[in-house]
Amino acid sequence: MDKQRSSGLSKSCILIIVVAGVERFAYKGIASNLVTYLTDVVKMSTSSAAKSVSTWNGVTSMLPLITAILADSYWDRYSTIMASSLLYIIGLLGLTSWALLEARMPCSSLFFPLYLISVGQGGYNPSLQAFGADQLELDDNSSDEKKSKIKSQFFQWWYFGICTGSLLGNSVVPYVQDSFGWGLGFAIPCAFMAFSVVSFLSGTNFYVRKQGKLGNDKKRTFESIAGFVKDVMASLIARKGKIKLPSLDQDEESAIKLELQEKPHKNDPNSFKGESNPFVKLEESPPPSVIKIIARLFPIWTMLLMFAVIFQQPATFFTKQGMLMNHMIGKSFVIPPAMLQSVLTITIILLMPLYDKLLIPLLRLLTHDEKGISVLQRIGLGMLLSIIAMIIASGIESNRIHESKKGRDLSIFWLLPQYILLGVSDVFTVVGIQEFFYTEVHKTMRTIGIALYFSVFGVGSVLGAFLISVLEIITARKDDNNQGWFSDDPREARLDKYYLFLAILSSISFFMFTYFSRYYNNSSRK
Repeated sequence: MDKQRSSGLSKSCILIIVVAGVERFAYKGIASNLVTYLTDVVKMSTSSAAKSVSTWNGVTSMLPLITAILADSYWDRYSTIMASSLLYIIGLLGLTSWALLEARMPCSSLFFPLYLISVGQGGYNPSLQAFGADQLELDDNSSDEKKSKIKSQFFQWWYFGICTGSLLGNSVVPYVQDSFGWGLGFAIPCAFMAFSVVSFLSGTNFYVRKQGKLGNDKKRTFESIAGFVKDVMASLIARKGKIKLPSLDQDEESAIKLELQEKPHKNDPNSFKGESNPFVKLEESPPPSVIKIIARLFPIWTMLLMFAVIFQQPATFFTKQGMLMNHMIGKSFVIPPAMLQSVLTITIILLMPLYDKLLIPLLRLLTHDEKGISVLQRIGLGMLLSIIAMIIASGIESNRIHESKKGRDLSIFWLLPQYILLGVSDVFTVVGIQEFFYTEVHKTMRTIGIALYFSVFGVGSVLGAFLISVLEIITARKDDNNQGWFSDDPREARLDKYYLFLAILSSISFFMFTYFSRYYNNSSRK
Protein backbone atom coordinates (compact mmCIF):
# COMPACT_ATOMS: atom_id res chain seq x y z
CA MET A 1 0.00 0.00 0.00
CA ASP A 2 2.88 2.37 0.75
CA LYS A 3 4.25 1.77 -2.72
CA GLN A 4 0.86 2.53 -4.21
CA ARG A 5 0.52 5.77 -2.29
CA SER A 6 4.04 6.83 -3.32
CA SER A 7 3.28 6.46 -6.99
CA GLY A 8 -0.17 8.05 -7.04
CA LEU A 9 -3.62 7.96 -5.47
CA SER A 10 -4.45 4.93 -3.33
CA LYS A 11 -7.73 3.03 -3.60
CA SER A 12 -8.92 4.43 -0.28
CA CYS A 13 -8.13 7.94 -1.50
CA ILE A 14 -10.13 7.35 -4.70
CA LEU A 15 -13.07 6.03 -2.66
CA ILE A 16 -13.05 9.18 -0.53
CA ILE A 17 -13.03 11.37 -3.65
CA VAL A 18 -16.10 9.49 -4.94
CA VAL A 19 -17.82 9.89 -1.55
CA ALA A 20 -17.07 13.63 -1.67
CA GLY A 21 -18.58 13.83 -5.16
CA VAL A 22 -21.81 12.20 -3.96
CA GLU A 23 -21.98 14.65 -1.03
CA ARG A 24 -21.63 17.56 -3.47
CA PHE A 25 -24.51 16.11 -5.49
CA ALA A 26 -26.66 16.20 -2.36
CA TYR A 27 -25.60 19.69 -1.28
CA LYS A 28 -25.84 21.30 -4.71
CA GLY A 29 -29.22 19.66 -5.20
CA ILE A 30 -30.40 21.78 -2.27
CA ALA A 31 -28.31 24.94 -2.61
CA SER A 32 -28.43 25.53 -6.38
CA ASN A 33 -32.21 26.03 -6.54
CA LEU A 34 -32.84 27.29 -3.00
CA VAL A 35 -33.31 30.91 -4.11
CA THR A 36 -36.10 29.74 -6.45
CA TYR A 37 -37.76 27.83 -3.61
CA LEU A 38 -37.63 30.87 -1.32
CA THR A 39 -39.09 33.25 -3.92
CA ASP A 40 -41.69 30.97 -5.54
CA VAL A 41 -42.83 28.79 -2.61
CA VAL A 42 -41.94 30.70 0.57
CA LYS A 43 -42.76 34.01 -1.21
CA MET A 44 -39.67 35.98 -0.18
CA SER A 45 -38.54 39.04 -2.11
CA THR A 46 -35.54 38.69 -4.45
CA SER A 47 -33.15 40.57 -2.15
CA SER A 48 -34.35 38.74 0.98
CA ALA A 49 -33.98 35.37 -0.71
CA ALA A 50 -30.49 36.26 -1.97
CA LYS A 51 -29.41 37.43 1.49
CA SER A 52 -30.86 34.31 3.12
CA VAL A 53 -29.05 31.98 0.72
CA SER A 54 -25.78 33.94 1.01
CA THR A 55 -25.96 33.94 4.81
CA TRP A 56 -26.77 30.22 4.91
CA ASN A 57 -23.87 29.46 2.55
CA GLY A 58 -21.66 31.70 4.64
CA VAL A 59 -22.46 30.00 7.94
CA THR A 60 -22.09 26.61 6.26
CA SER A 61 -18.60 27.50 5.06
CA MET A 62 -17.45 29.22 8.27
CA LEU A 63 -18.39 26.44 10.69
CA PRO A 64 -15.55 24.18 9.45
CA LEU A 65 -13.04 26.54 11.06
CA ILE A 66 -14.52 25.76 14.49
CA THR A 67 -15.03 22.04 13.98
CA ALA A 68 -11.57 21.66 12.42
CA ILE A 69 -9.89 22.97 15.57
CA LEU A 70 -11.91 20.47 17.62
CA ALA A 71 -11.15 17.64 15.17
CA ASP A 72 -7.40 18.32 15.20
CA SER A 73 -7.18 19.07 18.94
CA TYR A 74 -9.60 16.74 20.72
CA TRP A 75 -11.26 14.33 18.29
CA ASP A 76 -10.03 12.45 15.26
CA ARG A 77 -11.05 12.96 11.64
CA TYR A 78 -12.76 9.60 11.16
CA SER A 79 -15.02 10.05 14.21
CA THR A 80 -15.79 13.64 13.19
CA ILE A 81 -16.84 12.47 9.72
CA MET A 82 -19.22 9.86 11.14
CA ALA A 83 -20.81 12.13 13.77
CA SER A 84 -21.26 15.10 11.44
CA SER A 85 -22.66 12.95 8.63
CA LEU A 86 -25.45 11.87 10.99
CA LEU A 87 -26.41 15.51 11.63
CA TYR A 88 -26.17 16.17 7.89
CA ILE A 89 -28.66 13.39 7.06
CA ILE A 90 -31.06 14.46 9.85
CA GLY A 91 -31.04 17.99 8.41
CA LEU A 92 -31.82 16.69 4.92
CA LEU A 93 -34.65 14.56 6.32
CA GLY A 94 -36.03 17.61 8.13
CA LEU A 95 -35.91 19.71 4.95
CA THR A 96 -37.73 17.00 2.99
CA SER A 97 -40.40 16.76 5.67
CA TRP A 98 -40.81 20.55 5.69
CA ALA A 99 -41.36 20.58 1.92
CA LEU A 100 -44.01 17.85 2.18
CA LEU A 101 -45.80 19.62 5.07
CA GLU A 102 -45.15 23.16 3.82
CA ALA A 103 -48.77 24.31 4.09
CA ARG A 104 -48.83 23.53 7.83
CA MET A 105 -45.34 24.81 8.72
CA PRO A 106 -44.38 28.36 9.78
CA CYS A 107 -41.85 29.93 7.39
CA SER A 108 -39.28 30.55 10.11
CA SER A 109 -39.05 26.82 10.90
CA LEU A 110 -37.59 26.18 7.43
CA PHE A 111 -34.21 27.47 8.55
CA PHE A 112 -33.83 24.90 11.37
CA PRO A 113 -33.17 21.93 9.05
CA LEU A 114 -31.12 24.17 6.73
CA TYR A 115 -28.77 25.19 9.53
CA LEU A 116 -28.67 21.63 10.85
CA ILE A 117 -27.26 20.76 7.43
CA SER A 118 -24.74 23.57 7.95
CA VAL A 119 -23.61 22.14 11.29
CA GLY A 120 -23.28 18.67 9.80
CA GLN A 121 -21.36 19.85 6.78
CA GLY A 122 -19.16 22.02 9.02
CA GLY A 123 -17.54 18.91 10.46
CA TYR A 124 -17.94 16.65 7.45
CA ASN A 125 -16.26 18.45 4.56
CA PRO A 126 -12.91 19.62 6.03
CA SER A 127 -12.42 16.35 7.91
CA LEU A 128 -13.23 14.28 4.81
CA GLN A 129 -10.82 16.23 2.61
CA ALA A 130 -8.01 16.16 5.17
CA PHE A 131 -8.69 12.45 5.80
CA GLY A 132 -8.46 11.84 2.05
CA ALA A 133 -5.16 13.69 1.89
CA ASP A 134 -3.89 11.54 4.79
CA GLN A 135 -4.05 8.56 2.45
CA LEU A 136 -1.32 10.26 0.36
CA GLU A 137 1.35 10.21 3.05
CA LEU A 138 4.72 9.52 1.44
CA ASP A 139 7.89 8.15 2.95
CA ASP A 140 10.10 10.63 4.78
CA ASN A 141 12.85 10.11 2.19
CA SER A 142 10.57 11.24 -0.66
CA SER A 143 11.68 14.49 -2.27
CA ASP A 144 9.76 17.73 -1.69
CA GLU A 145 9.14 17.93 -5.43
CA LYS A 146 7.54 14.49 -5.47
CA LYS A 147 5.39 15.26 -2.44
CA SER A 148 4.25 18.54 -4.00
CA LYS A 149 3.35 16.79 -7.26
CA ILE A 150 1.27 14.12 -5.52
CA LYS A 151 -0.53 16.72 -3.39
CA SER A 152 -1.35 18.81 -6.46
CA GLN A 153 -2.65 15.69 -8.18
CA PHE A 154 -4.88 14.91 -5.22
CA PHE A 155 -6.38 18.39 -5.00
CA GLN A 156 -7.06 18.52 -8.73
CA TRP A 157 -8.78 15.13 -8.77
CA TRP A 158 -10.62 16.05 -5.58
CA TYR A 159 -12.00 19.15 -7.28
CA PHE A 160 -12.78 17.12 -10.39
CA GLY A 161 -14.77 14.70 -8.23
CA ILE A 162 -16.81 17.32 -6.40
CA CYS A 163 -17.44 19.17 -9.67
CA THR A 164 -18.82 15.98 -11.22
CA GLY A 165 -21.19 15.63 -8.26
CA SER A 166 -22.06 19.32 -8.48
CA LEU A 167 -22.84 18.96 -12.19
CA LEU A 168 -25.46 16.29 -11.51
CA GLY A 169 -26.76 18.19 -8.49
CA ASN A 170 -27.09 21.41 -10.50
CA SER A 171 -28.84 19.77 -13.46
CA VAL A 172 -30.85 16.70 -12.48
CA VAL A 173 -32.20 17.80 -9.10
CA PRO A 174 -33.47 21.28 -10.14
CA TYR A 175 -35.31 19.66 -13.05
CA VAL A 176 -36.98 17.20 -10.65
CA GLN A 177 -37.85 20.02 -8.25
CA ASP A 178 -39.43 22.20 -10.94
CA SER A 179 -41.18 19.34 -12.74
CA PHE A 180 -42.19 16.80 -10.07
CA GLY A 181 -42.29 18.75 -6.82
CA TRP A 182 -40.02 19.92 -4.05
CA GLY A 183 -40.67 16.99 -1.74
CA LEU A 184 -39.16 14.51 -4.20
CA GLY A 185 -36.53 17.09 -5.17
CA PHE A 186 -35.27 17.24 -1.57
CA ALA A 187 -35.69 13.51 -0.88
CA ILE A 188 -33.26 12.52 -3.65
CA PRO A 189 -30.27 14.42 -2.15
CA CYS A 190 -31.11 12.93 1.25
CA ALA A 191 -31.03 9.38 -0.12
CA PHE A 192 -27.74 9.93 -1.96
CA MET A 193 -26.12 11.45 1.12
CA ALA A 194 -27.07 8.36 3.14
CA PHE A 195 -25.61 6.19 0.37
CA SER A 196 -22.32 8.12 0.46
CA VAL A 197 -21.96 7.53 4.21
CA VAL A 198 -22.51 3.78 3.75
CA SER A 199 -19.89 3.81 0.97
CA PHE A 200 -17.42 5.58 3.24
CA LEU A 201 -17.98 2.98 5.96
CA SER A 202 -17.24 0.20 3.50
CA GLY A 203 -13.59 1.24 3.29
CA THR A 204 -12.97 1.53 7.03
CA ASN A 205 -10.49 -1.37 7.19
CA PHE A 206 -8.30 0.14 4.45
CA TYR A 207 -7.95 3.71 5.69
CA VAL A 208 -4.69 5.21 6.94
CA ARG A 209 -5.34 6.88 10.28
CA LYS A 210 -2.44 8.97 11.45
CA GLN A 211 -3.20 12.22 13.21
CA GLY A 212 -1.25 14.10 15.84
CA LYS A 213 -2.87 16.25 18.52
CA LEU A 214 -2.33 19.94 18.94
CA GLY A 215 -2.93 20.00 22.66
CA ASN A 216 -5.22 22.35 24.53
CA ASP A 217 -3.00 24.81 26.36
CA LYS A 218 -5.48 27.67 26.62
CA LYS A 219 -3.09 29.91 28.51
CA ARG A 220 -0.51 29.70 25.72
CA THR A 221 -3.16 30.45 23.11
CA PHE A 222 -4.31 33.61 24.87
CA GLU A 223 -0.70 34.67 25.39
CA SER A 224 -0.11 34.22 21.65
CA ILE A 225 -3.08 36.45 20.83
CA ALA A 226 -2.05 39.14 23.31
CA GLY A 227 1.57 39.04 22.16
CA PHE A 228 0.59 39.31 18.51
CA VAL A 229 -1.66 42.34 19.11
CA LYS A 230 0.99 43.99 21.29
CA ASP A 231 3.72 43.53 18.66
CA VAL A 232 1.57 44.94 15.84
CA MET A 233 0.52 48.00 17.88
CA ALA A 234 4.13 48.68 18.92
CA SER A 235 5.29 48.51 15.30
CA LEU A 236 2.55 50.87 14.13
CA ILE A 237 3.35 53.39 16.87
CA ALA A 238 7.09 53.22 16.18
CA ARG A 239 6.41 53.66 12.41
CA LYS A 240 9.48 51.65 11.53
CA GLY A 241 7.85 49.93 8.58
CA LYS A 242 7.93 46.56 10.28
CA ILE A 243 5.16 44.15 11.03
CA LYS A 244 5.54 41.25 13.45
CA LEU A 245 3.78 37.99 12.84
CA PRO A 246 3.96 35.00 15.17
CA SER A 247 6.79 32.61 14.45
CA LEU A 248 5.99 29.20 13.07
CA ASP A 249 7.78 27.50 15.98
CA GLN A 250 5.76 27.25 19.17
CA ASP A 251 8.93 27.17 21.33
CA GLU A 252 10.19 30.49 20.02
CA GLU A 253 9.07 33.53 21.99
CA SER A 254 10.19 36.10 19.45
CA ALA A 255 8.14 37.02 16.41
CA ILE A 256 9.36 37.12 12.84
CA LYS A 257 9.95 40.68 11.74
CA LEU A 258 8.76 41.44 8.27
CA GLU A 259 10.77 44.04 6.46
CA LEU A 260 8.36 45.39 3.87
CA GLN A 261 11.02 45.78 1.20
CA GLU A 262 12.22 43.73 -1.76
CA LYS A 263 15.48 42.23 -0.45
CA PRO A 264 16.20 38.48 -0.56
CA HIS A 265 17.39 36.55 2.47
CA LYS A 266 20.92 35.68 1.38
CA ASN A 267 21.14 32.50 3.39
CA ASP A 268 17.51 31.43 3.02
CA PRO A 269 17.16 28.44 0.67
CA ASN A 270 13.41 28.99 0.62
CA SER A 271 13.55 32.47 -0.88
CA PHE A 272 11.09 32.76 -3.75
CA LYS A 273 12.52 34.21 -6.96
CA GLY A 274 14.92 36.50 -5.20
CA GLU A 275 12.34 38.37 -3.17
CA SER A 276 12.23 38.66 0.57
CA ASN A 277 10.28 35.95 2.27
CA PRO A 278 9.39 37.06 5.80
CA PHE A 279 7.35 33.92 6.44
CA VAL A 280 10.43 31.77 6.84
CA LYS A 281 10.08 28.01 6.99
CA LEU A 282 11.72 26.87 10.21
CA GLU A 283 12.95 23.43 11.16
CA GLU A 284 10.26 21.03 12.31
CA SER A 285 9.26 21.33 15.93
CA PRO A 286 6.09 20.96 17.99
CA PRO A 287 3.18 22.48 16.03
CA PRO A 288 2.51 26.22 16.38
CA SER A 289 -0.66 27.54 17.98
CA VAL A 290 -3.77 28.03 15.88
CA ILE A 291 -3.65 31.82 16.30
CA LYS A 292 -0.13 31.93 14.84
CA ILE A 293 -1.20 29.94 11.79
CA ILE A 294 -4.23 32.15 11.15
CA ALA A 295 -2.27 35.38 11.71
CA ARG A 296 0.42 34.35 9.23
CA LEU A 297 -2.11 33.48 6.49
CA PHE A 298 -4.52 36.33 7.25
CA PRO A 299 -3.32 38.77 4.51
CA ILE A 300 -3.92 36.28 1.69
CA TRP A 301 -7.14 35.03 3.31
CA THR A 302 -8.55 38.56 3.42
CA MET A 303 -7.75 39.34 -0.21
CA LEU A 304 -9.65 36.24 -1.35
CA LEU A 305 -12.97 37.34 0.16
CA MET A 306 -14.15 39.29 -2.90
CA PHE A 307 -13.53 36.27 -5.09
CA ALA A 308 -15.77 34.35 -2.67
CA VAL A 309 -18.48 37.01 -3.08
CA ILE A 310 -18.36 36.53 -6.86
CA PHE A 311 -18.34 32.75 -6.33
CA GLN A 312 -21.85 33.05 -4.80
CA GLN A 313 -23.44 34.84 -7.76
CA PRO A 314 -24.40 31.75 -9.84
CA ALA A 315 -26.55 30.38 -6.98
CA THR A 316 -28.22 33.74 -6.28
CA PHE A 317 -28.48 36.59 -8.77
CA PHE A 318 -27.35 34.63 -11.85
CA THR A 319 -30.22 32.19 -11.19
CA LYS A 320 -32.69 35.04 -10.60
CA GLN A 321 -31.37 36.73 -13.74
CA GLY A 322 -32.16 33.56 -15.69
CA MET A 323 -35.71 33.52 -14.31
CA LEU A 324 -36.27 36.94 -15.92
CA MET A 325 -35.17 35.70 -19.34
CA ASN A 326 -36.67 33.39 -21.94
CA HIS A 327 -35.70 29.91 -20.72
CA MET A 328 -37.72 27.75 -23.06
CA ILE A 329 -36.48 25.43 -25.81
CA GLY A 330 -39.15 25.08 -28.44
CA LYS A 331 -42.73 25.32 -27.20
CA SER A 332 -42.74 22.77 -24.42
CA PHE A 333 -39.37 22.20 -22.70
CA VAL A 334 -38.58 24.69 -19.93
CA ILE A 335 -34.98 24.99 -18.70
CA PRO A 336 -34.82 25.48 -14.91
CA PRO A 337 -32.62 28.58 -14.48
CA ALA A 338 -30.62 26.81 -11.76
CA MET A 339 -29.69 24.13 -14.29
CA LEU A 340 -27.44 26.64 -16.04
CA GLN A 341 -25.05 26.29 -13.10
CA SER A 342 -24.18 22.93 -14.63
CA VAL A 343 -22.42 24.86 -17.42
CA LEU A 344 -19.97 26.10 -14.80
CA THR A 345 -19.16 22.59 -13.61
CA ILE A 346 -19.01 21.19 -17.18
CA THR A 347 -16.41 23.87 -17.95
CA ILE A 348 -14.39 22.79 -14.91
CA ILE A 349 -14.62 19.08 -15.76
CA LEU A 350 -13.54 19.66 -19.37
CA LEU A 351 -10.74 22.07 -18.51
CA MET A 352 -9.22 20.16 -15.59
CA PRO A 353 -7.54 17.44 -17.74
CA LEU A 354 -6.40 20.09 -20.25
CA TYR A 355 -4.79 22.03 -17.42
CA ASP A 356 -2.38 19.16 -16.70
CA LYS A 357 -1.87 17.91 -20.26
CA LEU A 358 -1.72 21.15 -22.23
CA LEU A 359 -1.47 24.29 -20.12
CA ILE A 360 1.14 23.16 -17.58
CA PRO A 361 3.65 21.91 -20.24
CA LEU A 362 3.25 25.23 -22.05
CA LEU A 363 3.81 27.21 -18.86
CA ARG A 364 6.89 25.09 -18.05
CA LEU A 365 8.47 26.25 -21.28
CA LEU A 366 7.71 29.87 -20.46
CA THR A 367 8.60 29.91 -16.75
CA HIS A 368 11.24 27.11 -16.58
CA ASP A 369 9.42 25.91 -13.46
CA GLU A 370 8.49 22.23 -12.97
CA LYS A 371 4.97 23.17 -11.78
CA GLY A 372 4.49 25.73 -14.57
CA ILE A 373 3.22 28.43 -12.25
CA SER A 374 3.20 28.74 -8.48
CA VAL A 375 0.07 28.17 -6.41
CA LEU A 376 -0.33 31.89 -5.72
CA GLN A 377 0.11 32.74 -9.40
CA ARG A 378 -2.59 30.21 -10.20
CA ILE A 379 -4.93 31.81 -7.66
CA GLY A 380 -4.22 35.30 -8.99
CA LEU A 381 -4.94 34.31 -12.59
CA GLY A 382 -8.31 32.89 -11.54
CA MET A 383 -9.14 36.10 -9.63
CA LEU A 384 -8.43 38.13 -12.76
CA LEU A 385 -10.71 35.92 -14.87
CA SER A 386 -13.52 36.28 -12.31
CA ILE A 387 -13.29 40.07 -12.60
CA ILE A 388 -13.63 39.82 -16.38
CA ALA A 389 -16.64 37.52 -15.91
CA MET A 390 -18.41 40.13 -13.77
CA ILE A 391 -17.75 42.85 -16.34
CA ILE A 392 -19.29 40.62 -19.03
CA ALA A 393 -22.24 39.81 -16.73
CA SER A 394 -22.82 43.53 -16.22
CA GLY A 395 -22.92 44.13 -19.98
CA ILE A 396 -25.36 41.25 -20.59
CA GLU A 397 -27.68 42.39 -17.79
CA SER A 398 -27.64 45.94 -19.15
CA ASN A 399 -28.68 44.54 -22.54
CA ARG A 400 -31.44 42.50 -20.89
CA ILE A 401 -32.88 45.60 -19.20
CA HIS A 402 -32.77 47.50 -22.49
CA GLU A 403 -34.62 44.73 -24.32
CA SER A 404 -37.20 44.20 -21.55
CA LYS A 405 -38.22 47.85 -21.78
CA LYS A 406 -39.08 47.16 -25.43
CA GLY A 407 -41.16 44.15 -24.43
CA ARG A 408 -38.62 41.57 -25.60
CA ASP A 409 -36.98 38.83 -23.52
CA LEU A 410 -33.40 37.79 -24.09
CA SER A 411 -32.63 34.08 -24.32
CA ILE A 412 -31.18 32.54 -21.18
CA PHE A 413 -28.25 31.33 -23.29
CA TRP A 414 -26.88 34.88 -23.21
CA LEU A 415 -25.71 34.00 -19.70
CA LEU A 416 -23.38 31.27 -20.96
CA PRO A 417 -20.24 33.48 -21.28
CA GLN A 418 -20.29 34.55 -17.63
CA TYR A 419 -20.88 30.98 -16.43
CA ILE A 420 -18.10 29.59 -18.63
CA LEU A 421 -15.59 32.25 -17.60
CA LEU A 422 -16.37 31.71 -13.92
CA GLY A 423 -15.85 27.98 -14.49
CA VAL A 424 -12.41 28.66 -15.95
CA SER A 425 -11.54 30.97 -13.04
CA ASP A 426 -12.60 28.26 -10.57
CA VAL A 427 -10.13 25.76 -12.09
CA PHE A 428 -7.32 28.15 -11.28
CA THR A 429 -8.40 29.78 -8.02
CA VAL A 430 -10.44 27.23 -6.07
CA VAL A 431 -7.94 24.37 -6.55
CA GLY A 432 -5.12 26.80 -5.80
CA ILE A 433 -6.74 27.99 -2.57
CA GLN A 434 -7.20 24.42 -1.36
CA GLU A 435 -3.58 23.53 -2.04
CA PHE A 436 -2.25 26.79 -0.56
CA PHE A 437 -4.00 26.49 2.80
CA TYR A 438 -3.32 22.75 3.06
CA THR A 439 0.42 23.04 2.42
CA GLU A 440 1.00 26.20 4.47
CA VAL A 441 0.09 24.62 7.81
CA HIS A 442 1.84 22.05 9.99
CA LYS A 443 1.10 18.40 9.13
CA THR A 444 -0.85 17.95 12.40
CA MET A 445 -3.14 20.85 11.46
CA ARG A 446 -4.28 19.79 7.98
CA THR A 447 -7.97 19.93 8.92
CA ILE A 448 -7.51 23.53 10.04
CA GLY A 449 -5.84 24.30 6.70
CA ILE A 450 -8.85 22.90 4.82
CA ALA A 451 -11.18 24.81 7.16
CA LEU A 452 -9.38 28.06 6.34
CA TYR A 453 -10.19 27.37 2.70
CA PHE A 454 -13.87 26.84 3.53
CA SER A 455 -13.94 29.93 5.76
CA VAL A 456 -12.90 32.12 2.82
CA PHE A 457 -16.17 31.26 1.09
CA GLY A 458 -18.11 31.40 4.36
CA VAL A 459 -17.05 34.91 5.30
CA GLY A 460 -17.28 35.88 1.61
CA SER A 461 -20.93 34.79 1.55
CA VAL A 462 -21.73 36.79 4.68
CA LEU A 463 -19.85 39.76 3.20
CA GLY A 464 -21.97 39.40 0.04
CA ALA A 465 -25.18 39.47 2.10
CA PHE A 466 -23.90 42.55 3.94
CA LEU A 467 -23.10 44.33 0.67
CA ILE A 468 -26.61 43.57 -0.63
CA SER A 469 -28.17 45.06 2.53
CA VAL A 470 -26.05 48.22 2.37
CA LEU A 471 -26.55 48.74 -1.35
CA GLU A 472 -30.28 48.06 -1.01
CA ILE A 473 -30.59 50.89 1.52
CA ILE A 474 -28.36 53.34 -0.35
CA THR A 475 -29.78 52.78 -3.85
CA ALA A 476 -33.41 52.76 -2.62
CA ARG A 477 -32.92 56.23 -1.15
CA LYS A 478 -31.59 57.58 -4.43
CA ASP A 479 -34.36 55.93 -6.48
CA ASP A 480 -37.55 57.95 -6.89
CA ASN A 481 -39.61 54.74 -6.88
CA ASN A 482 -37.82 53.45 -3.75
CA GLN A 483 -36.93 50.24 -5.61
CA GLY A 484 -33.11 50.30 -5.72
CA TRP A 485 -30.80 47.95 -7.60
CA PHE A 486 -32.53 44.80 -6.32
CA SER A 487 -36.12 45.58 -7.27
CA ASP A 488 -38.49 42.66 -7.88
CA ASP A 489 -39.62 44.52 -11.01
CA PRO A 490 -37.31 43.24 -13.81
CA ARG A 491 -37.58 46.61 -15.58
CA GLU A 492 -36.36 48.52 -12.51
CA ALA A 493 -33.67 46.17 -11.13
CA ARG A 494 -30.09 47.21 -11.86
CA LEU A 495 -28.03 44.09 -11.34
CA ASP A 496 -25.69 45.40 -14.03
CA LYS A 497 -24.51 48.13 -11.65
CA TYR A 498 -24.16 45.61 -8.84
CA TYR A 499 -22.00 43.33 -11.00
CA LEU A 500 -19.81 46.29 -11.99
CA PHE A 501 -19.50 47.28 -8.33
CA LEU A 502 -18.26 43.77 -7.48
CA ALA A 503 -15.77 43.93 -10.35
CA ILE A 504 -14.31 47.18 -8.96
CA LEU A 505 -13.97 45.82 -5.41
CA SER A 506 -12.46 42.60 -6.75
CA SER A 507 -9.91 44.55 -8.78
CA ILE A 508 -8.73 46.29 -5.62
CA SER A 509 -8.46 42.91 -3.85
CA PHE A 510 -6.53 41.49 -6.81
CA PHE A 511 -3.87 44.22 -6.72
CA MET A 512 -3.51 43.85 -2.94
CA PHE A 513 -3.24 40.06 -3.39
CA THR A 514 -0.36 40.41 -5.86
CA TYR A 515 1.43 42.67 -3.38
CA PHE A 516 1.08 40.32 -0.40
CA SER A 517 1.93 37.25 -2.49
CA ARG A 518 5.56 38.33 -2.69
CA TYR A 519 6.00 37.50 0.99
CA TYR A 520 5.05 33.83 0.72
CA ASN A 521 7.22 31.07 -0.68
CA ASN A 522 4.54 28.40 -1.36
CA SER A 523 6.60 25.76 0.37
CA SER A 524 4.86 22.82 1.88
CA ARG A 525 4.84 22.39 5.63
CA LYS A 526 6.10 18.92 6.35
